[in-house]
Amino acid sequence: MVFTVYTIEMAYARMRELQDLANRSRAHQPSASKRAARKRAAKKR
Repeated sequence: MVFTVYTIEMAYARMRELQDLANRSRAHQPSASKRAARKRAAKKR
C-alpha cells in the first residue's frame, strides 16, 4: 500500500494559496461594508 504523506507544511501552503486567490478576487469588487457606507453617505446628502 502507498500512503501519501500530507504534512502540515503542505496544508499550510495550500491554505495560503487559497487565501491569496480569495484576496485577489476580492480586490476588484468593493466589500459589502464599503458599499453600505457609500449608500449611507449618499443618503445624507
